[in-house]
Amino acid sequence: MATTRYGQISGRIEDQINVFLGVPYGGDTAPVRFQPPLPPSPWTGVKVCDRFTTRAPQLTMLRMPQGINSAPSLGSAGMTPPGARPRVAPEAGVESEDCLHLNVFTPGLRDRRKRPVLVYFHGGAYNNGSVNSPLYDGKRLCKRGDVVVVTVNHRLNAFGFLYLGAIAPKEYAASGNVGMLDLVLALNWVRENIEEFGGDPSRVLIFGQSGGGAKCATLMAMPAGHGLFHRVMSMSGQQIKGASIEIASNRTEVMLAKLGITPANLADLRTLPWETIRSAASATSSDWLPVVDRVVLPRDPFTPDAPPLSENVPMVLGNTHDETQVPWHGTLTWDEAPAALKNAVAIYLGPYTPEQVIAAYRAIYPAMSPIDVVTAAATALRAWPGQVLEAERRASNPRSQPHTWVYQMNWHRQAPGARAVHTIDIPFMFDNLDAAPGQIGTTPEELAAAQPLADTMSGMLVHYAATGNPNHPGLPAWPAYDLKTRNTMIWDRAPHIESDPRGAERRFAAGSPYRQPGTY
Repeated sequence: MATTRYGQISGRIEDQINVFLGVPYGGDTAPVRFQPPLPPSPWTGVKVCDRFTTRAPQLTMLRMPQGINSAPSLGSAGMTPPGARPRVAPEAGVESEDCLHLNVFTPGLRDRRKRPVLVYFHGGAYNNGSVNSPLYDGKRLCKRGDVVVVTVNHRLNAFGFLYLGAIAPKEYAASGNVGMLDLVLALNWVRENIEEFGGDPSRVLIFGQSGGGAKCATLMAMPAGHGLFHRVMSMSGQQIKGASIEIASNRTEVMLAKLGITPANLADLRTLPWETIRSAASATSSDWLPVVDRVVLPRDPFTPDAPPLSENVPMVLGNTHDETQVPWHGTLTWDEAPAALKNAVAIYLGPYTPEQVIAAYRAIYPAMSPIDVVTAAATALRAWPGQVLEAERRASNPRSQPHTWVYQMNWHRQAPGARAVHTIDIPFMFDNLDAAPGQIGTTPEELAAAQPLADTMSGMLVHYAATGNPNHPGLPAWPAYDLKTRNTMIWDRAPHIESDPRGAERRFAAGSPYRQPGTY
C-alpha cells in the first residue's frame, strides 16, 4: 500500500521489491485533447495498481528506418518478446487517450532512505511505444543499487504534437508539445510523491533510449522541466532541432484536410473518435515531434548550442556501433554496395554520391566486407551524427564540459552476422538480459557471457543516478568528453576508454550536413 497525493494505491511484492503498475499521474486526456494535461482526479478507497494498463494511441502505419529514434525492436508497445518473463496484462496493448500512467519499482516504502530515482522514457520516436514491457522492469536495478525506478507512458504522435497554435492560439498555444508536458507532469508527480516510495526528489535521473533519449534532450531546453531532474542519460536518441512553426503548421494543414476540419469547425476535433484522429495522423506523417513554439519550447534543443538552461546538469550520451541496419538478402557485392547505401540513407548523403562514400570507407577499412562497409557508413551518416553534435556542443561550453561523458556500445552476440544494433544497450542498462533473447541469446552460456557487462553497465547507471558522475569502482576511469581527446567509454566484453573512436568516419561524415527527420 502507498498513499499518493491523489489517493491510496495497492501494488504487489515481486522478488522483495514493491511494484506498482499503471499508477495515474494525470487525468484522462480525451477531455483535454491537444491541451496541457491535468492531474488525476482524487479518488476514494484504494486503487489497485498491480498490472500494466493502457498505452497511448499508436501510429497504425509506421515506416521509419531503424536507428533514427525508431521504436525498440524488442519489448516495445506492450508486447512480450519471445522468452521474456510473461507479466503483461491483456489490457497493456489496448490503446486509449487515458494513458497517463507510470510504473514504480522500489525496495522500500516510507522509510526515509532518500534513494536516487531513475525515470525512464520509452523509445518509438514520438510516434509509438510504451513502457508496458518486461524489458523495462526495474526490479533488478532496485536490488543492484537500492534505487527507485519509474517508467512513464505519455501522449504520442498527433495526440501529443499536433500544432494548432497558429489557428487557435488562445485555446491551443501549447498543442505542439503537450506530449512533452505530459512528461513534465510525470516529473512533478515524482517530486510530490516519490518520498512515499523511499525516493529522493532532489536526485532524479531522466534517461531514455532512441525517442526516449530525444525526449530527455528536449526537456533540457524546456523551462517547464527545469529543476525537476538532476542528471540525464541519452541512449541512441538525440534532438538537435525541433519542428519549426512553419513545418508544424504545414503538417497540421495536411492532417486537418484529411479530417475535413477547417478553422470554422475546429471545435469538432474535440469530439471526433480517437481512432479517426489516429488514422489521419498515420496517413499524414511519421515525423511527429516537438515544436519550437516559443511557448513551451522556446528554442531548438541543441541548436545552435547545447541549452544553457541545463548547462550544469550532468549528461551521459551514447550510441551503439551499428545503429543503422541495412536490409539486404544474400551476400552483398561491391557492385551492389552503392545501391544498398542509397536505399538506406539517400537523404543523408549530402554532397556525396554513394560511390564516393563506398570508396572513402574502403580506404578507411580496406579489409572490411561490403555489407560491413555499408552498415558502418549508414550509421555514421544517419544515426550517429546527432550524438556527435550534442556532445561537441556540450564540450564547447566550459560549464557543461566537465560533466559530459560519451559511450559507444560495441558488444554483440557471438553469432554469424550479429552486430551492436539499435536498442542493444537497453537490456544491459536494465540488467534484464533474458528479456532480449534475439540480441543476447537464450542459453545459460550466452546469458552468462553477457552478464558481466550488464553488471558493469547497470552498476554505472545506479552510481550515476546517485552521484551525478558515472565513474565507480570496477569501471575504467572515464574522463569527461572534450574536443581534443574525445575520450569515449567502449562497452564491450572488456570495457575500456578509446580516444576519438571511429574518428576517420566522424570527420568524413561531418562533410554531410546533419538532417533530423521532421525538421526540414
